[in-house]
Order: sequence, then C-alpha cells, then structure tokens
Amino acid sequence: MEQTFQSAYQEEERRLNATIAEIDKQLGRLRGIDVYTGHDFTEQVLEAGREEKRQSLAKSLPAPYFGRLDFQENKDGEPKPLYIGKIGVDHGEIGDQPMVIDWRAPIASVFYSFTGGDDPAVYEAPEGTIEGLVYLKRNLVIRKQILERVSDTYDRDSDQPAVSDEFLVYRLGENKDNKLRDIVSTIQAEQDQIIRAAKNTALIIQGVAGSGKTTVALHRLAFLLYQYKEQVTAEKMIIFAPNHMFLDYISDVLPELGVGDIQQSTFTDWALKLLGIDLAIADTSETLDYWFESAGGMPEVNDEVPGRFKGSISFMNMIRSCLESMENVSVPEADFMPWEGAVLKRSMILHWFNEEYKPYPLAKRKERVMARIHRWVEMELKKSPSAAALKERKKKAAQREKSYATKWPKYEPLVLYKQMFKALKLQAGWPEELLALIPDSVMKSTQKDLKKDIIREEDLPGLLYIHYLLNDITGEQRFDHIVIDEAQDFSPFQVAVLDLFVRGHSFTILGDLSQGIHAYRGVHNWEEMSSLFAPEQTAYFALTRSYRSTMEIIEFANRILEKGVNSDLLAVPVFRSGNPVRMIPYGGHEERLNDLRKGMQKLSTGEYRTVAILTRTLKDAKELYEQLLPDIPELHLIDGGKKAYEGGLSVLPVYLSKGLEFDAVIVADADPVHYGTSAWDAKLMYVGCTRALHELWLMHEGPLPDYLQGMHEDIAVTGW
Repeated sequence: MEQTFQSAYQEEERRLNATIAEIDKQLGRLRGIDVYTGHDFTEQVLEAGREEKRQSLAKSLPAPYFGRLDFQENKDGEPKPLYIGKIGVDHGEIGDQPMVIDWRAPIASVFYSFTGGDDPAVYEAPEGTIEGLVYLKRNLVIRKQILERVSDTYDRDSDQPAVSDEFLVYRLGENKDNKLRDIVSTIQAEQDQIIRAAKNTALIIQGVAGSGKTTVALHRLAFLLYQYKEQVTAEKMIIFAPNHMFLDYISDVLPELGVGDIQQSTFTDWALKLLGIDLAIADTSETLDYWFESAGGMPEVNDEVPGRFKGSISFMNMIRSCLESMENVSVPEADFMPWEGAVLKRSMILHWFNEEYKPYPLAKRKERVMARIHRWVEMELKKSPSAAALKERKKKAAQREKSYATKWPKYEPLVLYKQMFKALKLQAGWPEELLALIPDSVMKSTQKDLKKDIIREEDLPGLLYIHYLLNDITGEQRFDHIVIDEAQDFSPFQVAVLDLFVRGHSFTILGDLSQGIHAYRGVHNWEEMSSLFAPEQTAYFALTRSYRSTMEIIEFANRILEKGVNSDLLAVPVFRSGNPVRMIPYGGHEERLNDLRKGMQKLSTGEYRTVAILTRTLKDAKELYEQLLPDIPELHLIDGGKKAYEGGLSVLPVYLSKGLEFDAVIVADADPVHYGTSAWDAKLMYVGCTRALHELWLMHEGPLPDYLQGMHEDIAVTGW
C-alpha cells in the first residue's frame, strides 16, 4: 500500500512539474509581447485576449489543479487522465487535449457527481449526453507549486473501498481565517446540481447551518458566466447580502475563482441609489434594539407589525390599486388655455393620456402629454397676427404651461408614499377605502416617521415599486442574475420587486428557516417566496448536509431544533469528530467575568485562529468587551457598525453572528434569563451554536433553558 502511494505521489509530482513548466513557458512568451496601447480596434481586441490569458496563467501557476479523473468515454479506447482546476489551461500546441480542464466544463461535472461504483457515469455536453467509465478519482492538494497531498477517493482497479469523505474531512479540519474561501476542490454532488442548474429559474435553497449555501451561490455565479458567456455579463449580476461585514467576509471567493466585476450590495444601499432619495435611512440599531434588546424578550410577531405588513404582497397589491385609481384623476379638470382665445379641450388631452400614450407608465405619460401640449402651443403661436402678439402669447403660454403642470399629481415615489400614509395632504381621488387596509399601528408609526422625513428599510420595497409603476425600468437597470443571501430575512415584497429588475426570473435565493431570527420582517415559510413564481419558473433544493461543524456540535444543535423550535430541518453531519460540547457553569455570579476571560484565553492559546464570545444583547457585548480588553488587547467588538470582519478574537451579540463562522465559540449566559422558552429564543441559541467549527462551550449561571435540559443524557458534559 505504501509503495503504491509513493508511486502515485511521484507520478503526480512529475506531472505537476511538467505542467508548471508549460504554464511558465506560455506566460513568459505572452509577457514577452509588448503591450499594445494604440487605437487600432483589431489590435486592441487581440491585446485584451492576451492580457486575459496572462492573468489566467498567472493565477494558475501556484496551484494549477486540484483533481484528476481518469475517464474512458463511451467505453472505447484507453482511459484518459483529466486534470481539473479553477481555470482551464490549454497546451501550447493547438488541438491537444486541454492540459487543465476548467471546473465548470461539462465533463468536470463527473468529478463532482461520481461517488463510486461500477456503473457508467454520464454528463451533459453541447453535443448531447456522454457516457463513460471512471477508472480513477483523485484529489490533490497543491500549494505554492508544491504537491502536499494525494488522496484517491475511487480506484476501479483497487480492492480498497472508496473513501470519498476522507479528503473532504481533511479540508474541513483546516482552521479558518477572516475570509470565506472557495470550495471548488470539495464541491459535493448535491451542491454541484445547484451550481449547474439552468439560468432562467428562481432557485430557492433551504440549507442547514454550515451546508455551504453562500459558497454554492458564489460558485453558481462563476458557472453561469462560463456556461452562458454569450448571454450574461459579470457587471449585470448582483449579490444581495445582509450587511457590509458579510460582503467583506465573502469578498475573496469570486476573485479566487477568476471572476470579477460582479456587483455586491445590501438591498438598502442599492434601493437608495436607484431611488436617488436624499433622505438618510433610519438607523437599523433602533429596530434591532426593539426586537433584540428588550428585557422581556422578543415582542409578539404577527402580520400587522410594520416589517411584515410592508413586506407583504397584499401591500404591494394595495399600492398598485392606489396608483391605478390615480390614473383616472391625473388629467386636470379644466381645458387648457395658453392665452385668451386659444383652447385645448380636456377631451383631447384625455385622448392623448388614455389612448395614445397608454403603454407608458404614469410619469412618462405625463411627460409626453406635456410635451404634446407644448407642441400644440408652438403650432398655435405660428398663427399670431403680429410680433408683439407673438411675444405676449409666448410669455403667457410659458407661465400657463408651468401652472398647468402643477395641477397634475406629483409623480414622485416619496411624495405618493407620504400621501399614502397621510403624511402629506391627499389629492382629490385618493381611494380612502384602500388606505383603510393599512393597520392603524402601521399607519400611525409610519406617518410619524414620514412627517419627520424618516424612512426605514421596510419602506424601500414600497418606494421602489412606486418608482417602477411611475417610470418603468431601463435596460441598464436590469440584471442577468440575482443572488439573495440570508433570504429568510427578506420579505416577499422585496423579492417581487427584484423580479421586476431581473431577466427571466433568474434568481438564486438561499437561506435557512431555522435561522429566521428576523421573523418580524422575513418569511416564515418558503411558500411565501415560491408563490411569487409560476411552477415552471422555480425550483426548490434542500441542503441537509453540514460541512462546518464537528459531529458533536451538529448533533447538539439538532437537539435544540427538535426540542426548542419543533423543527425537522435537521443537519446531517460529515463524519468529522471533535471535542464534546461543553456546558460550563460559572463559579458563581462574581466569577462570571473571570470565567469568560479564562475561557477565551484558553481557547485562543491553542491552534484556533478565530474565537468568539457570543452574548445575548449588544449591551452585554459592549460591557464585556470593555471588561476584557485590558487583559485581551487583541479583542475586537463587532457591533454592526464595522464594514470589515477582522478575524482573531471577537465579542458580539448572537444576532449579529449569523453568516459568520469561528474556530471556537463561547455562548455566554446560556440560561433562561437570557434565552427564554420561545421558539425564537431557541433559534437564537441555534444560530450561536452553529457558528462554531471545532469547539463549542456554553457558559451559564443556574439552570439551562428547557431545550438544553437533559442534554447530558446524550452529549458529553464536563465541568470547568
């Protein structure tokens, strides 16, 4: 066995050295060609191609590939060794088989989908379905041109069983830094199916904590750019993430995959830019304080709280009905008279508005009608009997055109939104019976905000929809594909509005209902999203396998879901064992701070690079940070205000930890005072526990919450 391994290692080392030499040779030749800076279009195109090749070769040089697949197509001839890498590399000689096959190529899908057995493997190619036999599937770890690891996950000629998880467990066992990394070398079959799904589909992905949802979505973007290169561009793709820190956390993945220029934003930033509203958005900390910092736990959530109501499709329908009713009272009542003796009948203006310009949205229709009136005036001015009369009529006409325009409704999103909530005087014709559908509490709170020129995140879908109904969308504003991360915290109205801005319902919508801690504005089930699309426009995938945490942590977290949330969305762990979850009582109330300090110091002096203490509230996090900082000067406070995740040692409230992961986590104050008995409290605890990759400690004073009671029956518990 050892001899076989040595032989394989030597074979792969020779192949690696030859590949590096060829890449180096090609790169040297391209770098030896002077960069063209002239104005000849043909030469510019050729230079762009050379520069793209220089960059891809340079990126390939440190680690040209990560996998090998020996494949015998159609059972004919000899099996051919195919090397799979992040970026495809051709041989120097044209016509040869590629030296490295891009991981997004059709045949590379076999590397991800094949899990062993003697049956033929198939993949879809442009020319149709290709069938063949896999003889060898080998994983390779190459760093800085050095072959570090060779791992065969399948060998048809061997009597040894397939060990498909061995390489995966090895990669998962590596400690994390402050950035999310690509998983291109360890993509699993169920993830690959999502990545390669058809473009014009709204994919909804329910993924348990640690299932790789975000990374899969980012790899899907890279695949779509490769597969549909004639139809989509990176500049017309966008990722919506929950906050700026999360955007920073994921910022390295796409460049690692050789993909740039994809837009990355929060929904709020994108909406405000598109609306061009000068008003600042209300500080989200006020909303978070209300829902997460209350002493009595989370207030009651129902469909009439502002976030749920303003995020509903019923509110969207109400807005559309309001604007449709305005259409009937848009044209001012009187005829237009630019000067005495000249009359443009209202019936003619109505004809233009209701018939000739009917296809245009309201604001554009008004613009065209006013332009048509102006042209009519110019024609009438030509009938003036004298130069003096012409001058006088011109002056009067300009004044009356301006005055007439003010009699139309103001087709501005914020003005109409304020009128809807009676923060501005209603114009004649506003449908009071529709406004009566707004719950009193929502009407009063929003009216109070809007009178002070305060808008909140929950107001943005409504404002965007009004903007769309008034102005429609330009081609520059449409996306080729949209990724929504942490989608359980998005409202149906947000997704419905975004659907207006994307071609072909091309979405990747991903989230985890078990982490739906923002239930006051997010969805409570995925049907709220899927119902927005026709059945043939959407597809649902469930990712149940968790790759983040050890078996012990995942099994512990599953018990929280079963006992505290009453959920069956449980994770299936990869076989990667670690230390037991530790539930550690403080030495006493006065020892709490000292015990947390000792816990952080103990975990951070080992092999772990990222360690976090998660508190129940931001107030707790701030206090703890100030108390620990003298002894742990490298400690970071994550309070929601920073745009970058710095890694290392952190303290933060549990509700700001969603989307992040750490080598080790201490959940502070895991007791009924801080985490009550509701499903929402259990979800918060679940989020906190599933941030940990390798080590999880729960520290507490007194008893544990009900859903943690009895864990000692199955989960190993040790004292301090």
